[in-house]
Amino acid sequence: MLFPLSVSAAFVEPLPLPNDQYAVRVQAGPQHEAPALPLAFESFLYLRPAHLNLQRHAGERLTFYLEDQAAGRTVAQLPVFSGTATAYSPWQAPFGSVQLAAGLSAAVVRAFLAAVEAELSARGLPHAHIRSYPFAYDPAGSALLTQAWQQLGYRVAQAELNNHLPLNTDFEARLHPSERRRLHKCRRHGFRFEQEPPYLLPLAYEFLARCRQEKGQQLSLELARLQELFRLFPREHFLFSVRDAAGDWAALTVAIQVNSEVLYNFYPASPLAYNAFSPVVLLNAGLHHFGQANGMRLLDLGTSTLPTGLNQSLLQFKRHLGGVPSLRLIFEK
Repeated sequence: MLFPLSVSAAFVEPLPLPNDQYAVRVQAGPQHEAPALPLAFESFLYLRPAHLNLQRHAGERLTFYLEDQAAGRTVAQLPVFSGTATAYSPWQAPFGSVQLAAGLSAAVVRAFLAAVEAELSARGLPHAHIRSYPFAYDPAGSALLTQAWQQLGYRVAQAELNNHLPLNTDFEARLHPSERRRLHKCRRHGFRFEQEPPYLLPLAYEFLARCRQEKGQQLSLELARLQELFRLFPREHFLFSVRDAAGDWAALTVAIQVNSEVLYNFYPASPLAYNAFSPVVLLNAGLHHFGQANGMRLLDLGTSTLPTGLNQSLLQFKRHLGGVPSLRLIFEK
């Protein structure tokens, strides 16, 4: 379904937009579909139809695309999962929300969100739950979206601090002196960073699960789902380790390339027995080098939030790594 942006923007102030420049396309069905017009930006992994369709959801799926008719490009996208009177973005993923092309005006962004809201309401979905990506992924776009959501009456239901490492700086230069000493200690004792082959995933999963159990935590993904992600998106999923001098794993992580600019340290873990070495510092040093070598812009360290609340020790560790904080918001209405 395709309709002019100006028609569906009835809930906001009149906007000085030519009727034939922008239109909102709604695709609905049991699967998320690719846009009709080429994207004017590189989509985040979690917003690509192939990845969206892995989320286990029995209801209707909708994708809203904002099309620039003059340029022949799709300049915004929002995937939505239909719940009971509530639209969710995402259903099961680190984030969903809207991704924008660069250069859109605040008026166009607000009109797009108003058009989305009107269509969702017409479909019996008056409520919405939107989990956004960290501001650092797209600072300008995130600012525009936050302003637009709030102007439309959405509230910030949750605000988290996310940390990342910029990849245009030296890793060691940003380290707290205590973490720099641990990094050098690992190297003196023959610890080394390696990329592991995907066929080791079952063993790696057991290692990660044991490390989480030591801290009273659980893994969010089953082994079968993790293997599926590696199989379907082999260029975006990596298994990295730190091995000690004997060749045993001292730390592991699953890293995800969200797009060409962002590497996400998704599942870092190390046994308590290695705490004196803190091999996760060397693990992040290796990820930092890998991201730099592949022309990426930032290494996402994630949030420091547990189901029980803020993990202060984890937050401090990320700060000691030189982590730069940015907001990660959930909007509701």
